[in-house]
Amino acid sequence: MKLTIIGTGNMAKALIKGLYTKYELEILGRDDVKLNIIKKAFPKIEINQIQNSNIKDKIVILCIKPYVLKTVSSQLQNKASIIISILAGTTIEKIKNHIKSTSYIRAMPNIAALLHKSMSTLTGDIKEKTTVIEIFNQIGKTLWVENEKQLDIATAIAGSGPAFLALISEGLIDGGVKAGLDRNRSTILVKGLFEGFTNLLNIKSPSLIKDEVMSPDGTTAAGYAKLEELRVRSAMIESIQTAYNKALKLSEK
Repeated sequence: MKLTIIGTGNMAKALIKGLYTKYELEILGRDDVKLNIIKKAFPKIEINQIQNSNIKDKIVILCIKPYVLKTVSSQLQNKASIIISILAGTTIEKIKNHIKSTSYIRAMPNIAALLHKSMSTLTGDIKEKTTVIEIFNQIGKTLWVENEKQLDIATAIAGSGPAFLALISEGLIDGGVKAGLDRNRSTILVKGLFEGFTNLLNIKSPSLIKDEVMSPDGTTAAGYAKLEELRVRSAMIESIQTAYNKALKLSEK
C-alpha cells in the first residue's frame, strides 16, 4: 500500500518514521530544504513539490497547519481515494469543501508515533475504518470514536497530552532538585516513574493506584493533600476543557 503524506513538520516526520518500514511513502511539501532532509533520513521515500500534485485514487494523510488548508488544497489535482486529516479542530465538512475524495477520515495521533507508541483517535467514513485502523496501528494504539466531537475531546487528551505530561515531568524533576537531589538523578527517577506507571495503568485504575500508595499520615498523603490544596486536579480538568474549546474555535475559522 502506498501512502501520500502532505507536510514536513514534526508530526509529519513522526508519522514517516512510524510508517516507513511498513508502507511505500510519498511526501509532498513546499520547502525543498525540509524535503531533502527527509529524503536523506529515509532514502526510499519519494519526495515531490506539492505544486500541481496529482492525488488521483491515493490515500492522502494531511499533516499541515489548519490555516494553510486553502493554499495547499489549491495545489492538489483530481480526486483522492481517502483523505486522512490530522488537522486539529478542522471538520470533515471543511475538508470536503477544499479537497475531493471518495472517503474522509479525521485522525489525531501524537508525537509518540516516533517510537511506535502513539495513542491515535479516528473517526469518519465507517467503510474505511479497518483500513485506517490498520495504518495507525503501525504507530501505536488506536481508538475509533463515533463522531467529531469525541475526536476533538480526544485531541485535547491524547494529542495535547504529551505537552501536559511534560510539564508535570518538569515539575517533579524540579521538585527533586529543590529538595536537594541533583538534576541528573532526579531526571532518572522521573523517567523510571513514568515507565512503571504506564504499566500500572494497564492493570489498575488511577484511584486504586493512589489508594495503594497512600499510607495513613504518610509522605504520599502529605504531598497529595498539597496537590489538592493547589487545585492540580482542577487545573488538569480545566486544561482539557480549554484545549477542547480551542479546537472548536479552530473549526470556526
